[in-house]
Amino acid sequence: MKAFSQLFNSIDQTTSTNEKIAALADYFTTTNEQDAIWCVALLTGKRPKRTVKSSELREWCADVSDIPKWLLEESYHIVGDLAETIALLLPKQRSEKDYPLNEVINKLIQLGSKAEDERAAYIKYMWQELDGTDLFVFNKLITGGFRMGVSSKIVTKALAKAYGIDVNVVAHKLSGNWQPNETKLSDLLSADGTEDISRPYPFYLAYALDVAPNDLGNISEWYIERKLDGIRGQLIVRDNELFVWSRGEDLMTEKFPEFHPLINLLPNGTVLDGEVIPIKDDTYLPFHVMQTRIGRKNVTKKSLTDAPLVMVCYDLLEHNGKDIREQPLSKRRNLLIVVLNELHSKLPEAPLILSPALDCATWDDAVKEREQSREYVSEGLMLKRKDSTYKTGRKRGDWWKWKVDPLTIDGVLIYAQRGHGRRANLYTDLTFAVWDGDELVPFTKAYSGLTDKELVEIDRWIKKNTQDKFGPVRSVTPHHVFELAFEGINPSSRHKSGVALRFPRILRWRKDKAVKEANTKEDLMALLEVAG
Repeated sequence: MKAFSQLFNSIDQTTSTNEKIAALADYFTTTNEQDAIWCVALLTGKRPKRTVKSSELREWCADVSDIPKWLLEESYHIVGDLAETIALLLPKQRSEKDYPLNEVINKLIQLGSKAEDERAAYIKYMWQELDGTDLFVFNKLITGGFRMGVSSKIVTKALAKAYGIDVNVVAHKLSGNWQPNETKLSDLLSADGTEDISRPYPFYLAYALDVAPNDLGNISEWYIERKLDGIRGQLIVRDNELFVWSRGEDLMTEKFPEFHPLINLLPNGTVLDGEVIPIKDDTYLPFHVMQTRIGRKNVTKKSLTDAPLVMVCYDLLEHNGKDIREQPLSKRRNLLIVVLNELHSKLPEAPLILSPALDCATWDDAVKEREQSREYVSEGLMLKRKDSTYKTGRKRGDWWKWKVDPLTIDGVLIYAQRGHGRRANLYTDLTFAVWDGDELVPFTKAYSGLTDKELVEIDRWIKKNTQDKFGPVRSVTPHHVFELAFEGINPSSRHKSGVALRFPRILRWRKDKAVKEANTKEDLMALLEVAG
């Protein structure tokens, strides 16, 4: 594990992408395969399930450190990271022992079936054996919140460098349903290895439009589609099996039984890219309806009736078993139309719909279509160059997302909590309220949007104007108004305000507004009516 800890330090001490890639590539070529595959898994989101509760770690740490639990909790609120807090509080050791990364992780996995005393014995033993970064990394493995400042893209580039493989090939091979405790890295990357028929292609992601539409050239060179608010996914049929993957690389086949009949209707070697979204009476339903489907462990008849799903297809990535991503979008779209027409000739009610290309003669027409987006339960428009290939990851130039302007509301700051990581000493997690008569009703939290200077200023004010404390949360004097932006608003029975916001963030600090000028719950409900 020492080599992995050294890798952690190397990455943590640089902001250079090339240096991070070099450090990872060196690790992959010098460590054993079992440790290497777990490193890839940890950094690409395939972390093992947690087997030890945070409450247990707190109790054991207080016992080993011989400090009261209230002091541990206060320390945690200051540090902002439980793994780091424990590493700082535990008695210092001077150990030269090394433990293979894969051995430690497998042992932690096995703790899931052990009694509490056995779990405690192993964790306390390792706390005595490890020190420094090794101890911190071990704690991060336990808590599951493992981040090293690298993206999947950086890992992919490092593997491509270490193994001398094209980066797009590596990205594709890392997709799919492989398990780190059952896979060798060399087998996973090998062209001769057993192919995972469920494996999706890496998704092509669009950039937010940051130029004037007119700067994109002739509008006839672009497809313009609605940006629907569902779940991006790939539907795969290979070897008489069907798989549905989300963009987050979650295998969601069982959650979408509407698509199961397609296994006998779509030809083998078909991979479709599109948006999975609920639809009823030919009208797309809001995202919160989609959440009622994906949030259930078991799909009931009622949920199938209340939120029937379709995939709005906008690309064909594999046709008759052939990867066609390098063909121009116009050709891929024409083949997609053929595939869908053949499907609907067999099953007219098949839950696959072609994403329509909007008929816009000028960019002014596109502007008008964008302004009407919310009427179509969409977030804006997608602009795709007709001759574009299907790339890997987020690439600038050929695919753009042109979202509508966010919804906004003015809220009053009423609660604050310290942030995490580098923000652990600042009150950056803020809760806002709107007026309901003479009462302030909390309706959302926001964590981003302020400048560093503003964060320091509001943190200083919060500490001087705290009315009460509830654990890590401070109640503050209602005084400051902030304009909040968000992408969507949904009804919610779990919130006192009756609504839940999507992607809220602070747009600006309204120092020009008095508290009484903040918005009301009635204003929120009006936005709900407009947006929903």
